[in-house]
Amino acid sequence: MGTVTEIVIDLAATGVRTLNAALHEAADGESFQVLHPQGAHNVAVGITREVSVEVDGHVGYFAAGMHQRGDVTINGNAGPGVAENMMSGRVHVTGDVSQSAGATAVGGLLVVDGSTGARCGIALRGADIVVGGDVGHVTGFMAQAGRIVICGDAGDALGDSIYEARIYVRGSVASLGADCIEKPMRPEHLTELAELLAAAGRTESPDEFRRYGSARKLYHFDHDNEY
Repeated sequence: MGTVTEIVIDLAATGVRTLNAALHEAADGESFQVLHPQGAHNVAVGITREVSVEVDGHVGYFAAGMHQRGDVTINGNAGPGVAENMMSGRVHVTGDVSQSAGATAVGGLLVVDGSTGARCGIALRGADIVVGGDVGHVTGFMAQAGRIVICGDAGDALGDSIYEARIYVRGSVASLGADCIEKPMRPEHLTELAELLAAAGRTESPDEFRRYGSARKLYHFDHDNEY
């Protein structure tokens, strides 16, 4: 069985459209190295093939958006909306990420080694997000399903209006959003957290985290909330 040749695409010489077209037409198992992204937007979006993509440098808006299959590694920082609406697969950012990381993501795993800005995991619908550093305010807003692991601190209004997603935080929480409360860490939560940390290549102990989720008080109409 022969070795797979890595395909090198230099964005300083070709545009993002050329890169994304190559990724969409690739054969399963192919490997790509992307050079000189220089903060370009929409890098490696909508991948539907089992390919491996390594981006050497910083990217702009919506990198790896609508990701469905394969792995994308960004060796640098990412702008707003990285892995937005991800379906499955894995996206890994070695640096920091701006706001709305993993927004509306349905499945797969997003790993951020650094910190994220505001609204990480908003409207999450089933994906897993592991953040090695801190997260900004309103992280997990209206998150419906999935898990968010925060190895650092969380900003204000964590989990505001959360549904059935679970949030694990190792550091401090500035404040909790509406209907979000701290919940007990049962054995099954320690087990799933250990699996998530291992999948993200983290070494923290699950015993160091606290769990947050919905108090389920917003599920039903309350006449006291009428205007």
